[in-house]
Amino acid sequence: MTASPNTSTSTTRDAGLRHGVMSGPELAAQAIANIAPSAVIAFTAAAIYLSAGKGTILSFALATVAILAVGYCVVVFARRNASAGSLYTYVAKGLGPFGAYLAGVALLVGCWGITAGSLGGAVSYMNDFLNLLGVPATGVVWQIVLAIVLGGLATLFTIRGIRLSARVSLTLELISVSIITVLLVLALVWAGPAAWDPAQFSLTDVPLQGVATGMVLGILGFVGFSSADALGREARNPYTAIPRAIMWSALVVGVLYVFAAYTQIAVLQDKLAESANPLQDISEMIGMPSWFTPILIFGVGASFFAVVVAPLNVVGRIVYVMGKEGVVPDRFGRTHESHLTPHRVLLIAGPAAIVLDIILLAAGVAPMNIVVWVDTYGTYGYMVAYALVAIACVVYTRRTAEPNRLVWVAAIVAVVAMAYTFFANVYPQPAFPLNVIPYLFLVTIAAALAWYLVLARRRPEVIGRIGKTETDALDGVG
Repeated sequence: MTASPNTSTSTTRDAGLRHGVMSGPELAAQAIANIAPSAVIAFTAAAIYLSAGKGTILSFALATVAILAVGYCVVVFARRNASAGSLYTYVAKGLGPFGAYLAGVALLVGCWGITAGSLGGAVSYMNDFLNLLGVPATGVVWQIVLAIVLGGLATLFTIRGIRLSARVSLTLELISVSIITVLLVLALVWAGPAAWDPAQFSLTDVPLQGVATGMVLGILGFVGFSSADALGREARNPYTAIPRAIMWSALVVGVLYVFAAYTQIAVLQDKLAESANPLQDISEMIGMPSWFTPILIFGVGASFFAVVVAPLNVVGRIVYVMGKEGVVPDRFGRTHESHLTPHRVLLIAGPAAIVLDIILLAAGVAPMNIVVWVDTYGTYGYMVAYALVAIACVVYTRRTAEPNRLVWVAAIVAVVAMAYTFFANVYPQPAFPLNVIPYLFLVTIAAALAWYLVLARRRPEVIGRIGKTETDALDGVG
């Protein structure tokens, strides 16, 4: 690769950053922001209740177990490797170049899909927030303007630096989670003795098939939880901090989901199945002051915005590693002169998400439908990447002769859960356009695999480098 004219400067800067600048809480913030628990709480419990009824908290609990199993497999790698390549690099150590490439592409689809889909949610809630403030923000033009502004800010934050974007995500998610937690606690206090709902802890009359179906939605509520593993360069004490951030963020969010689901069911009972906005309904039911509703709506919108920012960071770092290895043009393996971030791919991925949302909004698609449709597309990518890292973990620990009994258990739970989640999303066949989305995902993967074959035939030396570049520093300014 041609040396940059700023090589000496970049070397000095990178040397100062090799040991990382992000603390454990900031890494956890990145993971939690990628999950967007506030946005999930606002809708998912009601959706699961339709099939699982009183067993909704069981669906969330089982989903948490499945995600912790995936997390354990990721942590096995994260304790030994600190790289910007995330699952792309990890899978290479177990399944070789092809597995790494497939995992990398799947994770890129997942991260970008969640970015674009969540932008729709941010637009929806910020639009409602402005209306509650008396701003006449109605119509498609307003929505398109909000998509451009919010998407542009998200892209700017990721280019300016991971620490800035992580702090923005942390602040917004803390505000959102705090608002929702206060509301739920006040709802339990308002309900008094009636808040105790032992039926939720009993398997009597609980539809087990409905619980399993609800578990699918529960797992979808965790996608992106392992995003901190792409921040090896930025992390302080990465071999300790990243594993802790991954596992603790999943556990904390899982407990929050169970608590939120329990409270919504205990307070709303069967009305939950008919509620379009359970949190707002609870707010009105317990007599919260009128000024609280705008704060609540802003909190959920902030959560959606945080999850626009977080996956973009992962997209930038995976493509950066691919650029280093020659999988994509090497200009993507270089960083911004002053911010030392992979700005070139961020300037493509961020605007691409904005353009997709603009096209869908202009076509008359409701912003929250964008969330459902595009997030579903992205979720397929995450599921493939999670299954691959679980399988790679088994192969890796066997090859290195490490004790792996728990790895086997975790991998089996993870792969079965991801396979079932995929199956439950395609059968029985959902309504249009959700029935088409799996095929769009498969077409994307097929196109990526075609590029892999091109590389294998024309540049076989690149195949040998896939997933093997240890990038604990984002060097190469230009």
